[in-house]
Amino acid sequence: MPRAPAKAAPKPKPKAKAGPRARAKVRKISPAEQARVEEIFHRFLAETDDPRTELSYDSPYTLVVAVALSAQATDVQVNKATVKLFAAADTPQAMLALGEEGLIPYIASIGLFRTKAKNVIAAARIIIEQHGGEVPLTREALQALPGVGRKTASVVLNELRIEPAIAVDTHVFRLAHRLGLAFGKTPDQVEAELMALVPAPYLVRAHHWLILHGRYVCVARRPRCEDCLIADLCPSRGQAA
Repeated sequence: MPRAPAKAAPKPKPKAKAGPRARAKVRKISPAEQARVEEIFHRFLAETDDPRTELSYDSPYTLVVAVALSAQATDVQVNKATVKLFAAADTPQAMLALGEEGLIPYIASIGLFRTKAKNVIAAARIIIEQHGGEVPLTREALQALPGVGRKTASVVLNELRIEPAIAVDTHVFRLAHRLGLAFGKTPDQVEAELMALVPAPYLVRAHHWLILHGRYVCVARRPRCEDCLIADLCPSRGQAA
């Protein structure tokens, strides 16, 4: 009697993509280190309880545009450009009507302005055609917009208090290493380490605390340790890096 054909082994289900906390390597933290990290963020909280971006915006749409324009540019440069731009076009509909050639004169002072103009107009079209003219406020939908990568989406979601996120720019990367909070060699690795380490009550504000402290106190060439509110908790105190 012929044997029945063997049943094919079931295909393994694809693993869900892990978030930064799940991707972070588990690092054993001593009670003393836990207390140090807690105290760092407690002091940040005591100094500024509601840190915010320095980019000028008045709606989720203008925030997305401002953050997208800020890549490889300073917030000061972007704000100088957007004060006039948003007076002329502060909605996807108005931006699309402006068009690339109409947008370029407003942002010509910002690096990569031609590519950014193309992306801003393409994103405006998608927002109108696929999202009814409203900025989609989920990570997946934001990252699907032209010119909006993971870092931009993280800044937007965190600034609007929708999702705790830590966008790792040069300031956050530098500060995380100097403070001994992260040791990763890439922004993604540092993000994962910080998301796993920062105590939950501080997580939604950690990005802004770190970026502002790195921008004004723990600067690149000569850290202002004498003005630092967490200098006694910093393993790099007095060292220029």
